[in-house]
Amino acid sequence: MRYHEIGSKSRAELEALIDSGNEAAIIDALLSAAYPDWKWVQGICLRFLGHADPGVRSNALICIGHIARIHKKLDLELVLPELLALKQDAQMGPYADEALADIHFFLGVH
Repeated sequence: MRYHEIGSKSRAELEALIDSGNEAAIIDALLSAAYPDWKWVQGICLRFLGHADPGVRSNALICIGHIARIHKKLDLELVLPELLALKQDAQMGPYADEALADIHFFLGVH
């Protein structure tokens, strides 16, 4: 995946991208959504942890780390069990570890 600037989008634009079914659009929406409304995007990220595309799943994990870094908030009772389960996944484990490291660093959770 190549870095590109993610612009700010309205919630309606984000929902349209998320519902598009297009993996690249979903990834852009997840990254853009991490900024304004942490609780809403946390739910979207949790929803996409089960997506068929590994790029979408990994970006959902990355965005959970972004939420911890930017907002210093997460609903840990919902998020931690999902991340701990994904640590066992060979493909998603490294991304889950990164999200957990962000949670540890920014929220002080061990």
